[in-house]
Amino acid sequence: MKLGVTVFLEEYISKFQNKRIGLVTNMTGVNESLIPTIDLFHEHPSIHLTALYGPEHGIRGDAKEGEKVESFIDKYTGLPVYSLYGASKKPSKEMLDHVDVVVFDLQDIGARYYTFIYTMAYVMQACAEYGKHFVVLDRPNPISGLSTEGNLVEDDVRSFVGLYPIPNRHGMTVGEIAQLYKYEFGIDCELTVVPMTGWSRKMYFDQTGLFWVPPSPNTTGIDMSTLYPGTCLVEGTNLSEGRGTTRPFEYVGAPFIDGYRLAKHFNEKKIPGVLARPVSFIPTYQKHKDQVCEGIQLHVVDRFNLHSLKAGLTLLELVAEMYPKQFQFNKNEANGKYFFDLLAGTKRLKNQILNGSVHHFLDECNELLDDFNRRKAPYLIYK
Repeated sequence: MKLGVTVFLEEYISKFQNKRIGLVTNMTGVNESLIPTIDLFHEHPSIHLTALYGPEHGIRGDAKEGEKVESFIDKYTGLPVYSLYGASKKPSKEMLDHVDVVVFDLQDIGARYYTFIYTMAYVMQACAEYGKHFVVLDRPNPISGLSTEGNLVEDDVRSFVGLYPIPNRHGMTVGEIAQLYKYEFGIDCELTVVPMTGWSRKMYFDQTGLFWVPPSPNTTGIDMSTLYPGTCLVEGTNLSEGRGTTRPFEYVGAPFIDGYRLAKHFNEKKIPGVLARPVSFIPTYQKHKDQVCEGIQLHVVDRFNLHSLKAGLTLLELVAEMYPKQFQFNKNEANGKYFFDLLAGTKRLKNQILNGSVHHFLDECNELLDDFNRRKAPYLIYK
């Protein structure tokens, strides 16, 4: 298969000769031979690369989640690198003054919480505002483009982990999402999507023949990415989601949990496609740092039948039932808000977890998903 960057260099480059190009990318922006898009553009005689833009985790991927990233001068190219995860998440007029075209080349992981697709939205908004052409070099959805899971983000909890009404697992590539943004959500910039060749919707990343480059420090591989639409919700609770271990978003636990009991009760639920085993781990940072946590590791048995959101919510519901005095949703004491609500895309889900009615929430999602799938259908590029 060919990635969007390769197709761009082979078929689209003549359209952008003599244009000043800015590149939104990070370490995942590589071609099939792992050559960075930055190098391919900087060294190409027909491309005038004038600026770089870095998302969350920075252009080299060395910043932790939520850590502010500063702008700087890239020592390899001498170009300015403007941070899109610092003082502002949307490019200013000054950041775009020296470009005519903004090219986006980032690897998404297929879940609505992942901030790269909102970096793309803000850049598209800026391009619309300042008259810049926006180009997406498309990349695979690593967890396939067939399945969708979850609810749609409600207006009162929109944020940088849920900026638009899309489900937890969206089943789209970044190029397809860009078209959704433009034609459904009204970001009216000049848009070109450069498609891949050889990718189909049924493919997971490990079926593409491409090298996996982690888009952020905790995106360790395909199993993690497959579970993430469900297990990311753990971040909004006092449970460790496994950050600071070798298996983030596969390990879930806390000092107050009995891992053997939790694994037993989880497996009794017989959720298709996933099994739990008891684990003990010590996070090296974040929640419960340097404390022994017991819990479970979720193992993907059959990814084609796994409903990751059901697995994640069932796990939270079980912990809430087994440990009602210890389990809690984390609250920002400064503003009284719950991060869980932003991840969940609704304020209702907390109570449904505590009341043991997660199955009602999942039933409610089906109608929303039907509507979303109809809405996105015109913008799907691949079969």
